[in-house]
Amino acid sequence: MSEVDVEILKEFQEESKSLIAQLTEILEKCEGDFSQVKSLEHYGQTVDRIMGAAKSIGVLITDKSHFIHTIGDYTALCKAVGYKASQIKDNEPFYNICVGLLADATEMLSDMIRAMTEGKKIEIKSLFSKTFLDRLKWISEQFGAEYRTSVEVHKAGSKKMNQDDIDDLLKKLGLD
Repeated sequence: MSEVDVEILKEFQEESKSLIAQLTEILEKCEGDFSQVKSLEHYGQTVDRIMGAAKSIGVLITDKSHFIHTIGDYTALCKAVGYKASQIKDNEPFYNICVGLLADATEMLSDMIRAMTEGKKIEIKSLFSKTFLDRLKWISEQFGAEYRTSVEVHKAGSKKMNQDDIDDLLKKLGLD
């Protein structure tokens, strides 16, 4: 990797750390407070910034096993859950489960970002417990087709992420 590449990755890491702090603040505000359900859309927008940067940098890195690709795919899952959870109505227990999962997911994302400078290879499977994966799959199965996975600009253009899309992301991460 050239010096420019290392510098780009360091900038990505620093910006991601700042965004993760914002994600944590959002989730702390949401924890146990169903009136904050719409704040999870802001969570989705914020994690989308990490995803977009990771995917943009990933274009420059052809090695598909590089951690930047893993972070890009992982944040896509976080984004989908955040946006979908922001639309929960009349189901406070499910909302609380989603917030808890996102808190765990954000902590794991922080670990992934931190591992970038520690020179460690990210062993993705070691980050995820079977319990976390089971919760993620269960949560994703609870969302119907009416839940969007992005900011709603206009209903006709809303992209839906279905269970197959989520399963494909898990497969890309080697977590199927």
